[in-house]
Amino acid sequence: MDIILASASPRRRELMKLITEDFTAVSVDADETVPEGIPPMLASEYLATIKALGASLKNPDAVVIGCDTTVIADGEILGKPADTEQCRGFMKLLSGRTHQVVTGVTLMYGSSTSSFSETTDVTFRKLTADEIEAYISSDEPYDKAGGYGIQGRGALLVEKINGDYFNVVGLPVSRLNQELNNFISSIKE
Repeated sequence: MDIILASASPRRRELMKLITEDFTAVSVDADETVPEGIPPMLASEYLATIKALGASLKNPDAVVIGCDTTVIADGEILGKPADTEQCRGFMKLLSGRTHQVVTGVTLMYGSSTSSFSETTDVTFRKLTADEIEAYISSDEPYDKAGGYGIQGRGALLVEKINGDYFNVVGLPVSRLNQELNNFISSIKE
C-alpha cells in the first residue's frame, strides 16, 4: 500500500523515514486560514485534514498523512513570523514562559479518516535582549511556527520540554507510527 506524506517540510520528511523509507512526500497547496470558531488547540488538526484531503483527492489509492504544527501562547497561535519585529515580539512573549506546540495529524484512505493531535509543553528560559537579537538576526526563525526551531539554534533558548521532542520538530513519530499501523490494519479488514 502506497503512503503519501502531504508535507513540503524537510524536517517532517526526515522524521517520517524513522517510521518507513517507503513513502512519497508531496507538497499540497492548501488554504491555511483557520476559520473563526475553531479553538487554537484544534487548529493544527483542522489544517492537517485540509492538507490530507488535498493530497488524497490526487492519490485516492494511497494512505495519505497530513500534518500541521502550531505554537500556542496565551491562547493565541504564533505562526511563522512575517518580519524581524514580529519575531522579536514572539521571542519576548515566549521568554521565561511555557507554551504549547501542537501537531495535528490526519490519516486518509478513501472514505476512511483518522485524526489526532499531540501536545508538547515547551519552556523557554529567560532570554536577554542580546540573545533575542542574535537569534532573530539568523535565518533560522522565519520559516517556523512560533519563530524558532528546537532542532537548530533554537535549542539554546529552551529550558525544558514536557512531551514528545519530535512533536516540536513537526512530527510526533512514536504516536504516528502506532496510529498509522492501526489505521492500515483497520482499512485492510
